[in-house]
Amino acid sequence: MNPIQVLRVAVRALLRNKMRSFLTTLGVIIGVSAVIAMVAIGEGAKARVAESFASMGSNILIVLSGSTTSGGTRGGFGSMPTLTWDDLKAIRAEASAVRYATPQLRSSASVISEDQNWGTSINGVSPEFFLIKDWSVASGSPISQSDVEGGTKVVVLGQTVVEKLYGPSADPVGQTVRIKNFPFQVVGVAARKGQTAMGQDQDDVVFLPYSTFQAKIQGGLQKFIPGSIMVSAASSDDVARAEKQITNLLRDRHHIATSSEDDFSIRNLTEMMTAQQEGLGTITSLLASIAAVSLLVGGIGIMNIMLVSVTERTREIGIRMAVGARPRDVLAQFLVEALTLSCFGGILGVLLGLLAANLLAKHLSWPVLIRPDIIVIAVTFSGLVGVVFGLYPALKASRLDPIDALRFE
Repeated sequence: MNPIQVLRVAVRALLRNKMRSFLTTLGVIIGVSAVIAMVAIGEGAKARVAESFASMGSNILIVLSGSTTSGGTRGGFGSMPTLTWDDLKAIRAEASAVRYATPQLRSSASVISEDQNWGTSINGVSPEFFLIKDWSVASGSPISQSDVEGGTKVVVLGQTVVEKLYGPSADPVGQTVRIKNFPFQVVGVAARKGQTAMGQDQDDVVFLPYSTFQAKIQGGLQKFIPGSIMVSAASSDDVARAEKQITNLLRDRHHIATSSEDDFSIRNLTEMMTAQQEGLGTITSLLASIAAVSLLVGGIGIMNIMLVSVTERTREIGIRMAVGARPRDVLAQFLVEALTLSCFGGILGVLLGLLAANLLAKHLSWPVLIRPDIIVIAVTFSGLVGVVFGLYPALKASRLDPIDALRFE
């Protein structure tokens, strides 16, 4: 028999018991669909994390000041000012792997328009901040270097602040807002950034020149920076080099002995993103592995039904052998039946998995990333399951004695 004839006979045999054939493939369908859905959701979650970190800026390092110690209790990094304005100038001038560096001074205050007010985060920054964060303005203009040098009372509002003070789709450029009883002119509205990977609303913020921040919002500490330094490396390959250069530079400037701890801390956002993605990858692999067990269960179901089929069709097998069918023809027929069941289940599983992934993504508000290689692997594995678990019933059928088979009732 040629392959087409074998396939035709196998399909005809399976269609004689449609419901049983479908129930047999159900384990394979569930296994394949679960694997595809879990991997698609996992990849989508990883893409969401990457997107969130990308919205925070690229190749970023955050330099925090030192930690206080009082009565044996340490206050954590940022609680003691150890970074100076001269440190910032040195990082800009001497760290070759650094492209931009900006101070970031933070406080909380109410922003008041003519008839509304809103409590938000007030950030004192330099023009480099918007370059580091790759943050454009939706209208107006960003803070300029002349604003910093002149200490002008200008602000750039985040989208959330605009909505709370003026309503959706409003353009407040040119309007005046008050912060701590000082009037500030709105010169720009920052483009929408959305939430970070930790769920923080990046648009709920107001930016103003750091010199104005020190003069009007929160008094400075003379030579010390009352906040952190945000740094952008020249490229993704230079992040580690920039971190090392800044560490060596600050240790030298702060006269820290070789055996002593740093009086500052550097946070690498790229490492944080990588760690989160690796964690999500591990969870995705675990869920996919658990889902793959369903494929094995489906394979056992196929073997069970094929054994029943051999018993039911013993007389048929005897007649085929009596009229000239060889053992390998019988072997091929039952193997093709098992392979057809598993491949059919694999294809249905792919369709169901794609549907489940889209429904879950819509519910979780995550992107869906379908990996074609996973689809190919899942269908191939389902076919392999059919061959492996269909082999024993096929061998049993091919080894039947024609005389005994014809006598079977």
